[in-house]
Amino acid sequence: MEQMDGTADTPELQRLYEDFDANDLAPLWTQREGIQPFVPSPKAVPHVWRWKMLLEIAERSGELVPVGRGGERRAISLRNPGLPGTAYATPTLWCAIQYLGGHETAPEHRHSQNAFRFVVEGEGVWTVVNGDPVAMRRGDLLLTPGWNFHGHHNDTDRPMAWIDGLDVPFAAYTDVGFFEFGSDRVTDEASPAVSRGERLWAHPGLRPLSKLEDTASSPLAAYRWEHTDRALTEQLRLEDEGHPATVGQGHAAIRYVNPTTGGDVMPTIRCEFHRLRAGASTRLRHEVGSAVWQVFEGSGTVVLGGTEQSVQKGDLFVVPSWTSWSLHADGEQFDLFRFTDGPIIERLHFQRTWIPGVSDDGAGGTR
Repeated sequence: MEQMDGTADTPELQRLYEDFDANDLAPLWTQREGIQPFVPSPKAVPHVWRWKMLLEIAERSGELVPVGRGGERRAISLRNPGLPGTAYATPTLWCAIQYLGGHETAPEHRHSQNAFRFVVEGEGVWTVVNGDPVAMRRGDLLLTPGWNFHGHHNDTDRPMAWIDGLDVPFAAYTDVGFFEFGSDRVTDEASPAVSRGERLWAHPGLRPLSKLEDTASSPLAAYRWEHTDRALTEQLRLEDEGHPATVGQGHAAIRYVNPTTGGDVMPTIRCEFHRLRAGASTRLRHEVGSAVWQVFEGSGTVVLGGTEQSVQKGDLFVVPSWTSWSLHADGEQFDLFRFTDGPIIERLHFQRTWIPGVSDDGAGGTR
């Protein structure tokens, strides 16, 4: 009896393997480790993109490449070095820096993919989602759920850049993508301080009786920085007072939620914000599913797969599935935005976390 390694030491076994190839077949016993690894073995690799470099390249693109029909957006995607031939940050997440010059308009369109924007600096741009102009300012999370018409217009003479996050790779893998052109400009060029969606939905703990049906994605197009900042500040104050409020010592965190369900803001993307006190650290952990982080303020260290990297305001880094990671704040407060494919992982019941020293079964962890 031959070993199950694909070695063909007899004419009969050689013919068997030839018949496999001739009939587009592949035996499990020669590829088990590739199909069923003991732990996740992602092709994506941990990587850091520097905001200073991204912004400089985006500015040059703004001088050389006009915004208009066809390409639609002056967006530059973060391409994971472990995923050559793609424009993906991870196998499920797409991330890009988008740049809009003074008084420019990005035309309206819609697509199946879910999208958001997060602003690390600047203001002056309005994203118009289904005809509702939504101001974009520093620290804001702006949503564009799938199949909503949207465009952007800059009301100032100053350029502005932000990051876009989408589930493009997941949509491509599952072949669910549709795309449709909309208005060449935007359907409402007004620039109100508060969008209509916020006027209806942005009241904590209160829900309009006119909108009692649950929605797959959040109807709130903007999550404003002042609310995020206040929530994190109060968590740390409660910790100071001896009350349980933080996810770890000196580590405050929030998850943006859909006010109709209390769940994630979109069915495929989870958004969070984390704040570490000066000098605070998180435990090293492994998680199933991938994530992209952006430093919002401060500086610190991220350990990715055993490699330590210093990061500062605007820098982005990717954590592939099951790659170990931890954070450490330098001598100042360390604020970070994070988005993940958590809703997909959890809906399929693949979630798993291992924190060495807390759950000691390294092959599995807690689930």
